[in-house]
Amino acid sequence: MTEPCDLSATEARALIGARRLSPVELTQSCIARIEAIDPAINAMVARDFDGALAAARVIEADVMAGRPLGPLAGLPLGVKDLIDAKGLPTTFGSTIFKDNIATADEGAVARLRAAGAVVIGKTNSPEWGAGGNTRNAVYGATGNPFDPAKSAAGSSGGSGAALAAGMVPLATGSDTGGSCRNPAAFNGVVGFRPTPGLIPAEKRNMALIPLSTLGPMARTVEDACLMLSVMAGEDSRDPLNPVGDFRRRNTARLARPRPVDLSSLRVAITPDFGFAPTERIVRAAFDEKIGLMRSAFGQAATATPDCTGADQAFAVLRAVLFLGRHRDLYRDHPDQVGPNVIANIEEGLGYSAADVADAFALQTVIYRNWQRFFADHDVILAPAVTISPRSWRELYPETIDGVATKSYFHWLALAYAPTLVGHPAVSLPVGLDAAGMPFGLQIIGPRGGDSLTLGVAHALERLLAEDARTRRPVPDLARLKAAPPIAQAEGFKSFG
Repeated sequence: MTEPCDLSATEARALIGARRLSPVELTQSCIARIEAIDPAINAMVARDFDGALAAARVIEADVMAGRPLGPLAGLPLGVKDLIDAKGLPTTFGSTIFKDNIATADEGAVARLRAAGAVVIGKTNSPEWGAGGNTRNAVYGATGNPFDPAKSAAGSSGGSGAALAAGMVPLATGSDTGGSCRNPAAFNGVVGFRPTPGLIPAEKRNMALIPLSTLGPMARTVEDACLMLSVMAGEDSRDPLNPVGDFRRRNTARLARPRPVDLSSLRVAITPDFGFAPTERIVRAAFDEKIGLMRSAFGQAATATPDCTGADQAFAVLRAVLFLGRHRDLYRDHPDQVGPNVIANIEEGLGYSAADVADAFALQTVIYRNWQRFFADHDVILAPAVTISPRSWRELYPETIDGVATKSYFHWLALAYAPTLVGHPAVSLPVGLDAAGMPFGLQIIGPRGGDSLTLGVAHALERLLAEDARTRRPVPDLARLKAAPPIAQAEGFKSFG
């Protein structure tokens, strides 16, 4: 029998509206799952069960009284530990902020609460979101629900793991170098990087560099669309956010997946964008999965936009972001700043104004290459991540197939290719790879094509659900319940 916590957000919301599922019962089910499973993986690192139950009781009273309900009424929500939720810690995974309690909701969280979402706790993240492995010195490491000894990726690794294990139906993420998409791929869930500005982020520093964005994470594309429609909005404090008649024209359209006829699509297929260090096991899985869906498309050919210089441009612009955000912490608390943050700041300090100018120029050239490419293609399909999940003790992969990586984030190249050009991208779970770990298919749409991108993902999700080789995988919950607490593992709270 399905537990309430295992229902999709859309299913649960429909049952709540029909008075067939109590919001309190759903919240209690999520709490029970957290208590049973989280010791094994450490995904939900700060909790407000009393507050969540109180909020659920208010919504239940609204249901029983026949009062209007928000689109997320009664749905438990996990909030990434880089994003403020009133009354809960926001540590950023940094010991400097280990006692920091948010005094107000960040804008996206406020919109989610106003729509009826029930904040149940905070999900783990690496320090300041730096790196694709969710480890920090405040809360420790997050393990993968499919194998707790392996990484849940990052930086939204806690959100991805919590979703996969049924702790919540919805969770927030953020994405610069794939921080929604990487953990979605590693944990077998859905992560969406929207067009920058679609979800306003009023606290985003260096706000005119369009690399970072908030994003929804869920177990299905339909749920991600529902969540996105609430997170999106209008806020002039984010200079990338479109204003004016934005909400009237766009928000309602995002609430459900756009119908897409796969047979009408011109699809480009690439394992590496011509430069990403994609591991052999990932290439093999990608080839297998594409082979099972290729006939569904109108046209499908191996092709990639020209990404020459992407590594250089992203490295410089990422370092500029870290300098703007964390230079003072590096100066004032050098003994409390982790190795990934230090690496980016020290790299940034070594760049000249000419280097930064060259990076922006390269980014512009790559962007225009992509626009020419999309004149002849509707979407691009690629792997979401270059590697199959590895041990969480490995801070980052220093080699891939025996070849050294260029930096701690070079293995995220499949994700930062679309980041550089600002295109929307979603990671869709598509079965397992040869190592028995989840495989994520990345679907990249045209500039501003958020609705199309999600529509393609939804059409593929429905098609692939018919085959055990390609449907969304589910972790072994009984095994996780019996697993030893990850906190007992050597190196749990160290950076290694």
